[in-house]
Amino acid sequence: MTETNILIVDDDALVRSSLVFLLKHAGYQPAAVAGPEEAIEAIRRHAPRLVLMDMNFSLTTTGEEGLLLLKQVKVLEPALPVILMTAWGSITLAVQGMQAGAFDFITKPWNNLMLLKSVRNAFDLTEKTDEEPALNRSRFGKIVGKSPQLTAILQTVSRIAPTTASVLITGESGTGKELIAEAIHENSQRAEEPFVKVNLGGLTQSLFESELFGHKKGAFTDAYADRTGRFELANHGTIFLDEIGDLEFSSQVKLLRVLQDQTFEPLGESRPHKVDVRVVSATNRDLPTMVAERTFREDLYYRINLITIHLPALRERREDIPLLVRHFADRLAETNALPHVDFSPEALAYLQQLPFPGNIRELKNLVERTLLVSGKTYVEASDFIQFGNPTLAANQPSSTSSTSPLNGLTLEELERQGILQALERYGNNLTQAALALGISRAALYRRMEKHHIKL
Repeated sequence: MTETNILIVDDDALVRSSLVFLLKHAGYQPAAVAGPEEAIEAIRRHAPRLVLMDMNFSLTTTGEEGLLLLKQVKVLEPALPVILMTAWGSITLAVQGMQAGAFDFITKPWNNLMLLKSVRNAFDLTEKTDEEPALNRSRFGKIVGKSPQLTAILQTVSRIAPTTASVLITGESGTGKELIAEAIHENSQRAEEPFVKVNLGGLTQSLFESELFGHKKGAFTDAYADRTGRFELANHGTIFLDEIGDLEFSSQVKLLRVLQDQTFEPLGESRPHKVDVRVVSATNRDLPTMVAERTFREDLYYRINLITIHLPALRERREDIPLLVRHFADRLAETNALPHVDFSPEALAYLQQLPFPGNIRELKNLVERTLLVSGKTYVEASDFIQFGNPTLAANQPSSTSSTSPLNGLTLEELERQGILQALERYGNNLTQAALALGISRAALYRRMEKHHIKL
């Protein structure tokens, strides 16, 4: 390993010697001092690449000494990463430190694996490079687009994927947060290990613990067999915590503990299980506002967002819409053995004017429904208006409204027409017609009954 310089600042001699031994054994070159004055002198003399420091250096436990030293370090060396060490009960101090510019925080007694991960991430993410490497798009085959916003995001993914840093992906629903999470995993050193997805939205506290940590047979009334939790399934790989902003407040502290220590206890078992997982989270919620309103734990927020990636809405990168349309059409044709479809320039221009509140997911549904229901191999703007999602037609540009095929048709009539066309195209095969319309077979039955449609 390349020689590095880590400065340890702690008034406890035993802690200093333990950390020096651990870091030397890991291939680093640490030095240790007992207090703030020695730390400032060591930084001036030796220019360390990382500082690992306690929050208290005397009999006080307020953490003010550590916060003051952190601020002094940041004035002296703004780019120098600082990892704070604090007792579990003093995590609020660590949060204040994160707000003041700390890179990460570790709780005492520390987990060696987690501490070394944090050190590696600090070096990996703060390493200076003369120029940004060229983006290798072949590494992101599932992600379509060439807009500057998307290119910048993929550059970030390229930089952070090889590390084990926790990542928070934000953005509106339908912007592709799961695809970015998969790209991070597939371009990491854990690519051959499991990628486990968990949707935290709507999980009650009991379901949360069983789903994430597993349970033993007999742990509760319906526990008829042992269950392996998602964290254990993701061991050595990546766990994707989707909709983390919807997690119940009571469950957030349990998640924080496993993220901090990488240990958990299945329901009904007292023996802790240790795992090695990388955590990628996603949300469409405004977490800083939720933190301010005390509906999301501030300490958990800082634990999951060492790196934040924000995905822009589709309306903010309209130049990607033609590429996405081509991608969805080709994939639909390949999956369903359909002929190749072309789009008129007016059709693509029409799509680029739509607001798409549902983002990429809404565009995909619109394209697939229009192609399946219309059966055309050359699609015009009027086809998207006639055969696409009726809710989009209400938002169509005014320049096309006067000639829209919707004139004179109510939403009820449009729905009935769409059902009849789908049934005709698929020879009254209800399963295929329901799939083309984007509804379930049962929902199709109900709509056919409502519109008095009989086979």
